[in-house]
Amino acid sequence: MTAVSRSDLLAWLNELLQLNYTKVEQCGTGGAYCQILDSIYGDVPMARVKMNAKHEYEFVANFKVMQTFFKLKKIDKPIPVEKLVKCKMQDNLEFLQWIKRFWDSNYGGHVYDAVARRRGVPAEPPATIAPLSTGSRSASTALGVGAGRSGGKTPISGHRAGSTQPSEAMLALQTKLREMETHMEGLEKERDFYFAKLRDIEILVQQQTEALESQGKDDDTLKEIQKILYSTEDGFEVPENAPVDEEETF
Repeated sequence: MTAVSRSDLLAWLNELLQLNYTKVEQCGTGGAYCQILDSIYGDVPMARVKMNAKHEYEFVANFKVMQTFFKLKKIDKPIPVEKLVKCKMQDNLEFLQWIKRFWDSNYGGHVYDAVARRRGVPAEPPATIAPLSTGSRSASTALGVGAGRSGGKTPISGHRAGSTQPSEAMLALQTKLREMETHMEGLEKERDFYFAKLRDIEILVQQQTEALESQGKDDDTLKEIQKILYSTEDGFEVPENAPVDEEETF
């Protein structure tokens, strides 16, 4: 089967979901993928999908919803979450091409109101997230190595212009920067891992609470768990006068 071009994919996506995406990599937030599935089946829990996600942990939460839905519908397709959330063009292009083929094979031709299904939440095109680079090139750029001279000033390193021998201090700084970037990347992965677990617990508690409420019952243990999940500490409170997102639970 011939692969669909990027421009055609974007045109299809924007028309189907009433979006204004300009780049394929913007799909890396996960929201659009979830709603494409909803256009087919009509029962993706869109209230748990954050269409305006801006942070990687929010992207991961969206893909968690998608993975759960794949299991529910027995869709045998691995979701490369770690690659997609980096918002790289090639990874998202390949996955969007697959999901377009899946949609072509399963969409029933019914009318789909995308805006109503996301409860009228405006889905602004997400900014493309530039992944953290750990290469020596980024370290050099951050330190100003290789940048053009300005105003004829002597470079900070003290070397003559055109010198290819960095000082020992510069090499040490570059090494330290690479170590810090690697450490930060590890912390981000650990954060996303534990956030996904908390999100699973939250969804499970919500489902059980709703089931009990429909029967006119409640559970003190579930209330205590929710109290822990939604508690805050000094420095983590929502600022006063800040816009409240009713769908965001963390």
